[in-house]
Amino acid sequence: MTTLSANRRSMFGLGLVTLVIVAVLLSLGGWQMQRRAQKHALIAALTERLAGAPGALPAPSTWSALTPAADEFRRVSFIATLQPVPDAMVYSSGSSVRPDVPGPVTWAFVPALLPSGETLVINAGFVQNTMQERAQQDRAVQRLISGAPVTMNGYLRFPEAAGALTPNDDVKKRLWFTRDQRDMAQKLGWGEVAPFYIDLESPAPASGIPKPGPLEVHLKDDHLQYAITWFGLAAAVLIAFAVWIKGQRRA
Repeated sequence: MTTLSANRRSMFGLGLVTLVIVAVLLSLGGWQMQRRAQKHALIAALTERLAGAPGALPAPSTWSALTPAADEFRRVSFIATLQPVPDAMVYSSGSSVRPDVPGPVTWAFVPALLPSGETLVINAGFVQNTMQERAQQDRAVQRLISGAPVTMNGYLRFPEAAGALTPNDDVKKRLWFTRDQRDMAQKLGWGEVAPFYIDLESPAPASGIPKPGPLEVHLKDDHLQYAITWFGLAAAVLIAFAVWIKGQRRA
């Protein structure tokens, strides 16, 4: 009786541990499926925004109410005048929304004045990373600035935060590693700027430098693969427990 009771306690204990492990694995698999549904909804929303016809730039009185979830990647059309002030360059190792980016590039951020008097920041496009000389980059950007109002088409974008491994910005070289137009404006003396910036779609300069362009959605979606992995591990744990139980009964 003592041996039988010990075996039963052992089975119960291992069964309880197995139940907990399987429950955790199934919950992780379910969470990945939820993430997958959310990712697909996000891709659908972004695709719709990117494919839509350009609308009017939101009125300045509504800027504080704009959010990345509801407004990121909205196409807009507006008139603005690029300002003849020092620009900022943002280094990037690539792009998930610009398929024409060849690799590491720098993005040219320039303030622009609206007819109503507000300033917003324009990401005028990328400069290939082979143009490391700041004077050369400055000449390329200054060609954009005619001093005349220009009709621009682009996408609403919101600033990003620096990560733990993001290099420090080099204000002296006007080189940033995060797209935070508010920080650029503060450190370069651009004045108060909109809480968003514009990824320029058009017009493109005759020289092609910097190079604006349309955006495309290319979000990574591995959630189904992860979910299958978690569900498979749960099934493997159950099978292993069943095999162990069968062996215990034979003994």
